[in-house]
Amino acid sequence: MGQKQKILAIGYLLLSLIIIPSANAQIGKRFPSEKKVIKDPVTGTMLTFLTSTPAGDSKIYPTHNQWTSDGQWLIYRTGRVPGEAMAVNEQTGEMVQVTEGGYSGMLNIARNSMKLYFMRSTDTSLRRRGDTVAARDRSVAPVQIIEVDLAKVFADSKAGKMKPASEYQRVCGTTPPELGAGGDMALDGAEEWAYFRISKEEAARHLPASTKIEGNFGPRNMGAGPSGIAAMNIKTGEVKHVISVPFQVGHIQTNPWVPGEIVFCWETGGKSPQRTWTVMSDGTGLRPLYPESEYEWVTHEAVITRDEVAMAIMGHRKIPGTDKQVALGTSVYGANPGQEAAWGPSGTREKPTGLAIVNLRTREMTIAGQTPSGSGLWHVHGSPDGRFAVGDDFSRSVYLIDRHTREMIMLTTGHKETAADHTHPTFSPDGTKIQIQSAMLSKDGRSMNICIIPVPENWLKRKYSK
Repeated sequence: MGQKQKILAIGYLLLSLIIIPSANAQIGKRFPSEKKVIKDPVTGTMLTFLTSTPAGDSKIYPTHNQWTSDGQWLIYRTGRVPGEAMAVNEQTGEMVQVTEGGYSGMLNIARNSMKLYFMRSTDTSLRRRGDTVAARDRSVAPVQIIEVDLAKVFADSKAGKMKPASEYQRVCGTTPPELGAGGDMALDGAEEWAYFRISKEEAARHLPASTKIEGNFGPRNMGAGPSGIAAMNIKTGEVKHVISVPFQVGHIQTNPWVPGEIVFCWETGGKSPQRTWTVMSDGTGLRPLYPESEYEWVTHEAVITRDEVAMAIMGHRKIPGTDKQVALGTSVYGANPGQEAAWGPSGTREKPTGLAIVNLRTREMTIAGQTPSGSGLWHVHGSPDGRFAVGDDFSRSVYLIDRHTREMIMLTTGHKETAADHTHPTFSPDGTKIQIQSAMLSKDGRSMNICIIPVPENWLKRKYSK
């Protein structure tokens, strides 16, 4: 073999090492159970940790589904295989890798089929794990929407007969580069369209020239527009524009029970002038979901039933001119965020606060409950049957509320304020349990695990008069 041939051979070998997936990162790879059942030392609640080692686990955001349609698996982000998503069987604790080739933004688990959807940048340097990180990755590179056939993955993984990743992963379509697609993605209730954010430049093309573009709001220097939402048909690959707005779009989510209904927010990293918004997939019906005042700190909205959205109206800041310290901390990035004066007069308990639930049809709002002290409820969710609501606070304690009686109990505490992220409680589709992410077991106080909290049996057995 001549020198030129040797160089070419070495080059092809190096290229193959780059483009051929490692056996350690193969879809369908199985991991042994780490399942542990631990009694909460304060409340006595039996907590089921589906993962229990410091592998950098984190759950999907509460705006999105957590369980597969058969109710057997939860899908989550992890560092076990960097850049890939994992599923854990709730009964056996076995774990299976369900992506290969990376993903960006939000993981979308279909409710009506055993499918998983996500975005993947065609720029491989941007295939980084995590909703928060990926949301900042804006590129002119086209983005693919990928469908994973979970039923095939689980069946072949169990049989030990995995095929190439292309047998399980399908490219639904590729976005035009001029869209600047990326960040949040949400699957429509009819599971035919996926919605995602677009770049400022693309959003501006669809706004009237006279539109007043909003600037940054608050100390995190976020919120400036314009921004917008586009959609892709996951069956045909068709792409369409949905809406453009003069501010920064965040937390795109859909109503699983009402096709075409979208909820999103004005993202500032804290208090917004008007946080919550809703629009239909054809661009009609754009309006504030809950019209808020300057003294209301609204955050962490999540669609919980066919007609309702839960959200937190925060009560975490000291009332000016009083001695009562409602919350501690000075950094928006720390355990107790949002204390900076630059956020304005909002977030105190001088006005009503708590876990609020807004009806999408009547537009009425009710307060389901609030902690008597501390930060108040922060990340919130509710059972699809309308019976219960759940929220966490700055101490990472999790509270359950009976929406009929307004009774509230602490389910669990001690999940460590030093954790890499918040607990983000999210109800299961059947309303009998709640998933959180927890650092309770971590020695470093940061690494999180996937944990299931049961709704107390006596609460589930309650009967209510009409």
